[in-house]
Amino acid sequence: MDSIVFDAQLAAKIDHTLLKPDATAAQIDRLCKEAVQYGFAAVCVPPYYVSRAAKNLQPTLVKVATVIGFPLGYQFSEVKLQEIDMAARLGAAEMDMVVNIAAVKDGEWELVDTEIRVAAALTHQHKGILKVIFETAILTPDEIISLCRICANAQVDFVKTSTGFTGGGATPEIVQLMRQSLPNNIKVKASGGIRTRQDALAMINAGADRLGCSASVQIVEAV
Repeated sequence: MDSIVFDAQLAAKIDHTLLKPDATAAQIDRLCKEAVQYGFAAVCVPPYYVSRAAKNLQPTLVKVATVIGFPLGYQFSEVKLQEIDMAARLGAAEMDMVVNIAAVKDGEWELVDTEIRVAAALTHQHKGILKVIFETAILTPDEIISLCRICANAQVDFVKTSTGFTGGGATPEIVQLMRQSLPNNIKVKASGGIRTRQDALAMINAGADRLGCSASVQIVEAV
């Protein structure tokens, strides 16, 4: 490992991610090992593997992130809250929750607002971090701006561009729109389609504070 040259500063901004439906325990173990070796901010794993990842990462500084209401977002709010509670109890420190996209499209902003507020409060009660996933590829700019305002009022920690499962990922233009629509204390996570160092740096230059990547090792070694 000492002979490997990599960008440690960039690695510290990356959630090393494995959310494939056929992810295995051995792959999760490797993900955690790589996260420690390269100093990634977190691993992002399916809820099923939270406890395994938490065990693998003790007592390191790498956080365990997991997904809530993934990947489509239209689960009952009560189910999302139960997912947050269970994940936190099993060792997840960061929750990446998909917004109710169907409710956004229906203009049910009160429902969307309430869900995000309660999710943020519960996550913070567990001393965790909430990232709200927008799925920007299927939202209008006005919907993105409205969601940013709701997230700011709810005092979430991050807004996130995409799941990577619905046809489109992050773009610098979308990251910039989100950054401009938020107060400074709310951070932006770019995810979906970030496969190269050039992609990663473009997102950071556009205003992203964190990146969700599955090609993390290749990205940080490309120096």
